[in-house]
Amino acid sequence: MLASVSAAQQLPTAIPQTKFVSGQDVQPYFEGWIRNTDGSFDMVFGYFNRNWEEELVIPPGPDNLVEPGAVDQGQPTYFLPRRQGWVFRVRVPGNFGKGVVTWTIRANGKTQKAYGELLPVEEITERIIQTRGNLNRGEDDPNKPPVVTIASVEHPVANAVLPLVANVTDDGLPKPRVVAARPQTTSADGTIRAQANSSGGGPRRGLNVTWMQMRGPAKARVEPAGPIAVANGTAAATVKFPAPGTYVLRATANDGALATKSDVTITVVGNNAVR
Repeated sequence: MLASVSAAQQLPTAIPQTKFVSGQDVQPYFEGWIRNTDGSFDMVFGYFNRNWEEELVIPPGPDNLVEPGAVDQGQPTYFLPRRQGWVFRVRVPGNFGKGVVTWTIRANGKTQKAYGELLPVEEITERIIQTRGNLNRGEDDPNKPPVVTIASVEHPVANAVLPLVANVTDDGLPKPRVVAARPQTTSADGTIRAQANSSGGGPRRGLNVTWMQMRGPAKARVEPAGPIAVANGTAAATVKFPAPGTYVLRATANDGALATKSDVTITVVGNNAVR
């Protein structure tokens, strides 16, 4: 009996989630479709890179293919770790009907597919993408999404530290959340304690920009890596490209509720004199 109890006590109470640093595949996702004013439709896709660290370069071709249509339809070729939603779109005509858009990704020896169809239950709106699925007050919300444009990157050479500037305008909504000072109480032993804040969370982050790599032969190093606060209408960063080639970077401006994306294509040339 004692042996049985001892054995039972050694059994795990839960199975921990396995985290793979590298070697895993990439699962494409169909996020939904958007109805355009000209009668066409946009099929919206994202992906889930199952690796926690490995970033994959998969050029357009048999291992990164959108069908039907041309081999290169603007799909990402640089895959960041974990879930990346609402990444790119494929436009189809108004008479697409029951057609299917298939995105195939082969990574680390495994092939995965996503299928886009014009099913009524899959219809989404721009507002859903701008809120990342959290509609808040819905289409009647007076808040307008920020507008972001990217300044040209002059003389992009490999291994040089280059300025990367996003210009952002916004309507000032939503207003930053004001957090009231936490009331204090004194315990029996004289210790002063702050009560829990019931204002609904911490202060909302102000207007900011984040960068994401969409394409490129190697990892572009953007600094700072996290959200960059917008000051006087700009969010300033630097970027370093480790190798020549064509890169696509995406700036996402976020006002705390709505986000807008803008892409820039940068053709980098080699320069052995630059370190």
